[in-house]
Amino acid sequence: MRTGGRPPRITIGQIERAGREMGLDGLTVQGVAQALGVTPAALYRHVDGRIGLETLVGESLLAELHIPDDPADDAAGHLLRFAAALREFVLAHPGTATYLQTLFPRGESGAALLAAEIDALGRRGYPPHLGSVLASSVAGLAIGRAAVEELHTTRLRDSPGLARLAERSRTLHDGLTAAPPGLPEITMEDYFHMIMTACIRGLLAEIRPDRPVAETMAALGFDPHRAR
Repeated sequence: MRTGGRPPRITIGQIERAGREMGLDGLTVQGVAQALGVTPAALYRHVDGRIGLETLVGESLLAELHIPDDPADDAAGHLLRFAAALREFVLAHPGTATYLQTLFPRGESGAALLAAEIDALGRRGYPPHLGSVLASSVAGLAIGRAAVEELHTTRLRDSPGLARLAERSRTLHDGLTAAPPGLPEITMEDYFHMIMTACIRGLLAEIRPDRPVAETMAALGFDPHRAR
């Protein structure tokens, strides 16, 4: 880091690039400042602290996430494609699960992603308010499951003791179940696909374009008289 003389000028673009290289999971103002050869105070002239830096980097990454929209897909098929794309994105960019779970949308890229999904569901007969509920619900489920998968993989990789314990856990689990013979082994991706398929089918069974909102909410367990 430079000490003395005129401080170097930095741009938002340089901050964004340095932050992306560091990654959301290890992102710090101090780390980005050090990478750029400036003081943290220099970054504060461009971003609003740690949250501002995180938003800059997170929205930059989200801008690259595009969900395929195959006209041949019905609503269930499209939502499953949406969920799979989110899982792949989260696993490819450590730290994005926490970013998305903290506040969404928090910038233009997130808003554009949600708007695209609302439009895609609109083409399948869902008005914007229902499209938003469906897209947000599926996104929350997919991101949450991907976050668990990311944590599991990372901790097993970084902790030999946990990896050994995982073998013990599998043995204990197998002893509690009576799996039918010939049951195939499934991958995490297989499991994700099956769970998301079940959740999406359940959501679409209750959230229908021709159903009044109040009736839908009641079917989903909402009680306006419940104490809060």
